[in-house]
Amino acid sequence: MEIRKLTSDDAEVYWNLRLEALQQDPEAFATTYEDAISRVDPLTSVASKMAADDSATLGAFIDNELVGVMTIAEEGAPKLRHRVNLFAVYVTPKVRGKRVGTALLQEVVKYTKQMPHVEKINLTVVSTNKAAIKLYEKVGFKSFGLEHHAMKMNDTYVDEIYMSLSW
Repeated sequence: MEIRKLTSDDAEVYWNLRLEALQQDPEAFATTYEDAISRVDPLTSVASKMAADDSATLGAFIDNELVGVMTIAEEGAPKLRHRVNLFAVYVTPKVRGKRVGTALLQEVVKYTKQMPHVEKINLTVVSTNKAAIKLYEKVGFKSFGLEHHAMKMNDTYVDEIYMSLSW
């Protein structure tokens, strides 16, 4: 397995995996698949985000296939620059249980710790995603809150757990 920061050249493979994520685990993301596919020229937007200085997406590749992604984004306000947010986390079902998520998260933490001004990573995870919560806790993330009814899909609400890792 290879883990590396994605570049604008990876926009298409990232976008394809993102669409899979939105279909496979719709409750985990604020964006819907329908919203995503209706975007005009999404590859240009994705490529631009991959080239941005204030965020990074790390990807896990097995046999040159992108199988997992995690994105970190810096806060813009000066008083918040000591933290980054982790989001757009996804590992394709065919490799789940093979420690791809663990390896990817450990690499994200290592990458983030190299950012001189950053002291913590924040994230939210849907409360029903027990595997993701277990993974985050294994790496050292601690829960610090719960938002009831954080998202609503049709008539179903989803709660989110707030978690953080500090060093």
